[in-house]
Amino acid sequence: MALDNTEKKRDFKVVGTRVERPDGIDKVTGRARYGADMSAPGMLIGRVLRSPHAHAKIVNIDTSKAEALPGVHAVITRKDFEQPHHNSVHILESASQDVVDILDNCMAGEKALYDGHAVAAVAATSAPIARRALKLIDVTYEVLPHVTDVDAAMTPDAPILHEGRAEETAPEGSSGNVMARHEFGHGDIEAGLAKADRIVERTYKTEATHQGYIEPHACLATFGPDGQADLFCCTQGHYMVRNTCASIMGLKQGQLRVTASEIGGGFGGKTTVFLEPVALCLSRKTSRPVKMVMSRSEVLRASGPTASSSIDVRIGMTKDGKITAGFAELRYQGGAYPGSPVEFGAMSGFAPYDLENVKTIGWDVVTNRPKQAAYRAPGAPMAAYAIESAIDELAKGFGLDPLEVRLMNASREGTKASYGPTFPAIGLEATLKAAKDHPHWSAPLGPNQGRGVACGFWFNFGGDTCVTLNVAPDGTINVSEGNPDIGGSRASMSMMAAEELGVPYDQVRTIVADTASLGQNEVTDGSRVTFAVGLATIKAAQAAKQEMCKRAAMTWGIDEDAVVWEDGAAKPAGPNAGEFPPLTIAEIAATASNTGGPIAGHHEANPEGAGVSFATHMVDTEVDPETGYTKIVRYTVFQDAGKAVHPDYVEGQFQGGAAQGIGWALNEEYIYGEDGTLQNAGFLDYRIPVASDLPMIDTVILEIPNPGHPYGVRGVGETSIVPPLAAVSNAVSEAAGVRMTELPMSPPRLLAAMQSK
Repeated sequence: MALDNTEKKRDFKVVGTRVERPDGIDKVTGRARYGADMSAPGMLIGRVLRSPHAHAKIVNIDTSKAEALPGVHAVITRKDFEQPHHNSVHILESASQDVVDILDNCMAGEKALYDGHAVAAVAATSAPIARRALKLIDVTYEVLPHVTDVDAAMTPDAPILHEGRAEETAPEGSSGNVMARHEFGHGDIEAGLAKADRIVERTYKTEATHQGYIEPHACLATFGPDGQADLFCCTQGHYMVRNTCASIMGLKQGQLRVTASEIGGGFGGKTTVFLEPVALCLSRKTSRPVKMVMSRSEVLRASGPTASSSIDVRIGMTKDGKITAGFAELRYQGGAYPGSPVEFGAMSGFAPYDLENVKTIGWDVVTNRPKQAAYRAPGAPMAAYAIESAIDELAKGFGLDPLEVRLMNASREGTKASYGPTFPAIGLEATLKAAKDHPHWSAPLGPNQGRGVACGFWFNFGGDTCVTLNVAPDGTINVSEGNPDIGGSRASMSMMAAEELGVPYDQVRTIVADTASLGQNEVTDGSRVTFAVGLATIKAAQAAKQEMCKRAAMTWGIDEDAVVWEDGAAKPAGPNAGEFPPLTIAEIAATASNTGGPIAGHHEANPEGAGVSFATHMVDTEVDPETGYTKIVRYTVFQDAGKAVHPDYVEGQFQGGAAQGIGWALNEEYIYGEDGTLQNAGFLDYRIPVASDLPMIDTVILEIPNPGHPYGVRGVGETSIVPPLAAVSNAVSEAAGVRMTELPMSPPRLLAAMQSK
């Protein structure tokens, strides 16, 4: 369902329609090639030996028995890698990770820092031989004290993972596990709280959850004797893989070509490297192609989940619903290395609200867990959970409508955001009004049922982008872009190119080029691709149109500025330009060899003007008072897409984020034992929602155009996971009759809370 709130109307012919997916047939017939589908002559199989300890000094590694096993061609440890310099490799839109940390995460150096940390790897002629070789590697460990809880890691007596790594922002006297402190806000918190009729002060906790992508990490590396290397892998950013791996391997970036496979889910979790440098090192040592694929246990133990969190909130409100002050202190553990998403959480938590007095403090803390990776709006869901829960408790404490309270305090165009800038045109108010007018809001509830609402916010950004559009001699269009398609970008680029050129959608084909074919492209993350790559595609199409107008002018013998482009053809600008029949793309392309050669459009940029995104979610839950089991009865997503280029994909993004948020709220969590090892490293014990757990998730698409994009596009892929944690918690708290402050609300935890009420 789409609600059009645009002030400036534009009649689109292709954009906004529901065209066929360009990858659909290949994926349902099995022709699409994913990370594990590539093979090469003479290929070896790589496997990784991982630490069984949460924290241990690596005293010695004896690989001699493994190397002597027939069929084993190489065994590597950290000593097989050159130690890179401490510099930064761009990984996320506003964060960088030290390349030494990246290498250390891929292959442990002096210490194993978490259960599952890689300590050695082998390449053999078969998987059974490789597994046998791993058992022959003898590692001597000195087991050290460990810490996996963020609050415990900040105590004075906590075991320290890294000495002297804290940033200058970490206050003197902090635990050595505190890597950084972030602060945002304006106004006077204490003065604001003094004006409140009621203050809610709570601590909220969330556990780490995994992105849950079905395709495990996989790659095929080929390192030639000439120093040139090729890598085929499943990733959200093959340019990032090239730049990172080249730095680790001591290569020039041009020596490494990376090709992105189809991707079986990423959600932010494939925005870094885990296997790729290891496979390249094995290939270099053996002079043979090396293929590596993680098991599901390895994915959960050793790739990046999101952070767990502990958050203190203080919010004041008047009896009529006006928020007078909001304060939150967020503690996120980002695993064994610096760089948790706490800064994003601190920036985004209060962003939906126009507050005179607001302050957030964020603490980046390391623990003996796998290095955190992005997970769809990294850091924001936890912050929204805490803040939206407190706002809901305040509203209901005064007997106020929680949607009306949010409308009263909502950020609008001109609001000074809690993290600094002033918002341009935004769609939060539209989502709240749509929610209030929706039949879901007034539908009756049954026994043991509750209804919850929550708002959420996420940034968008531009990032390095490069697109080439080529016109074939028969007039068909080929678009080359450099971002793996994880949310429908090939369809969206084809649609925007077709819209701009005035041709049918099926006349355009978009491909994802390898790193040797286009200039630098940012990772597919940060809700940037439809905005940034779409903008570049439009600009490339405009460049091609200009060139085709030039060719038409040459054919007609008139000035170039006397030609215009309309409905997929070049036409004289008016009667004074002459009487000539329109020239279509096919006609211009057919004679291109005689008018100057091939026709193409190209655009590269780091575009500004990305539009922030807001959503409101509404959910009904039913709680079984005897077991604590929660059933999702009804769910509706209201989100501003700016312009829904392909509504099917947009709805899918809304539904997917909601489904993942539901899992996070109700069941998903990393469970560590007293020895610091992960207890549920498999989908039998790490429970993600399946189809039978969910109702049909309804969607309402709002379209408040982003003024920074020619078609009004905003990113939509991440905002949809921000409100569910709070919305579900608010609904469950109402249904159960007890306010929940810890996620997940698994049946045992919820039942215990109800019984202790």
